[in-house]
Amino acid sequence: MSTTQLVSDPCPQLSFVCSDVLVMVMRKHQRYFPVFSPQQQLLPAFITVANGPVDPAAVAAGNEAVLRARFEDASFFYREDMKHQLADFRPKLKGTLFQKDLGTIYDKNLRVEALTPALAAAMNLATATETATAAAALCKADLATHTVTEMTALAGTMGRHYAQKQGLPEDVCTAIFEAVLPRQAGDVLPQTPAGVIVAVADRLDSLVGLVAAVGAPSATADPYGLRRAAYGMLQALVSNNVSLSLKDAVAMAAAQQPIKVSQQQQEAVLEFVGRRLEQLLVDSGVSTEAVRAVLAERGDDPALASKTATQLQAALDAGDASPLKSIMTALSRPTRIVRGKSVAENLAMDHALFEHKEEEDLFVAYQAVAQQLASAGSRQDVEEWLAAVQGLVAPIDAFFDKVFVMCDDEKVRNNRLALLRNVAGVAKGFVDMSMLPGF
Repeated sequence: MSTTQLVSDPCPQLSFVCSDVLVMVMRKHQRYFPVFSPQQQLLPAFITVANGPVDPAAVAAGNEAVLRARFEDASFFYREDMKHQLADFRPKLKGTLFQKDLGTIYDKNLRVEALTPALAAAMNLATATETATAAAALCKADLATHTVTEMTALAGTMGRHYAQKQGLPEDVCTAIFEAVLPRQAGDVLPQTPAGVIVAVADRLDSLVGLVAAVGAPSATADPYGLRRAAYGMLQALVSNNVSLSLKDAVAMAAAQQPIKVSQQQQEAVLEFVGRRLEQLLVDSGVSTEAVRAVLAERGDDPALASKTATQLQAALDAGDASPLKSIMTALSRPTRIVRGKSVAENLAMDHALFEHKEEEDLFVAYQAVAQQLASAGSRQDVEEWLAAVQGLVAPIDAFFDKVFVMCDDEKVRNNRLALLRNVAGVAKGFVDMSMLPGF
C-alpha cells in the first residue's frame, strides 16, 4: 500500500463554497482525507491511499479530476441555495412527509415552534425564548435546500451557515445548528440555552407524536430512531444541568399533536424515556441499584436525577466514611415495621398517647428534620439530605430499644405506626432506600 499526498489546489475557484460542503464531498463521496492548517483552516490539498505500486502523478491527476467534478456539483447546489433566504425554503417542507398521521416536515416544524415558548418557561430559560423561537422556525428549513438534499449529513450545519450569510443574530444561527445535536454517539451536545430548548422540543415532538401514531419501538425495530432521539434529548438536559419535568413536557407536546394523545400513550412515552435515562446514568458509571433508587423518586427531572445519582454513588463508595450507611440501617427499621400495615394517611399523632420519652424524642427529631428538608426544597443534594437526616439515627435506635410498637392498645399502636410512617417517609422525593444494596 502506498500513500500519495496531493498539495495542488484541485479547484481553486471554489474557495467561496462553505468548507463543510467541500469536506463532506472529500470524506463521504470520495473517501479522501482533507488537510487542515494548525488554525483549522481547510487547505487546498487532500490525502488518498492507493493499494500496491502506482504511478503517483497519474493517480493524483485522476483523483483531482474526479474531485473537481464533485466540487462543481456541490458548487452548483450551493450557488442555487445562496439565491434565497433560509426562510424561503421553509414552505418547501410541505412536500416532505414526516408521518401520515402527523403531517409533513413543515407541520412538524410548526409544532416545534409552537412548543418552544412553553418549554423555555418550563426549563427556567425564559430569557432565551425569543432566540429559541426564531431558531425553531428555521431549524428544519435547510432540509429543503439543494445542498442538504444531496448531502443529508449537513443538516443543521448548512442551516447555520445560510443564516450567518444572511446576517441573522449569531445566537439564532448557533441554535439552528445545535437543534440537530447530537447527531450520533459521541457527537458534540447543545451548549447554549436556545440550542438546548430547540433540540429538546424537536425530539419531544417526535417521541410524543410517533408513540401516539405508531407506538413505541419494539426490541428489534426502531424505524424512526426514537431511542436515539430520547437519548439525545436526555443528554442535552443532563449535560447542561437544565431542570425539566418530563411529565409536564410530554403533556405540552401532546397538546400540539394533530391526533389525540391519550394519558396511557403519554405514560408510554415517559416509560420509554425513563428506560433511556436509566441507561444514560448507568453508562456514566453509576450502579444500576443507585440509578433505580434515584429514578423511583426523581426520575421526572433528568438533570436532577443525574446529579443525585452521581452523588449517591459517591456516598455508597465512601462506605463508613459517609453517614449514608448508618442512615440506611436506621431507616430500614421503621420502613420494615410499617410495610404492609394499614395506616391511614390522614391519621395524626396524638401526644397524649405517647407513653415513653423515646416516642416524644423521635417525634421532635422528626419535626426538626422535616422542617429542615422543607426549607432546602425539593432539589436538595445528597450531602444536604444526609446532614439533615443523620439527626434521626440516634432517636430511631433509642425508640426501638425502649418501645414496643405492636402493643395491644389499638390507639397507641396506630399512633406509633403513624409516627414511624412519617419517619420512614423522609426519603420520599429523594431516593427509594429499599432499592439500595444493604437496606
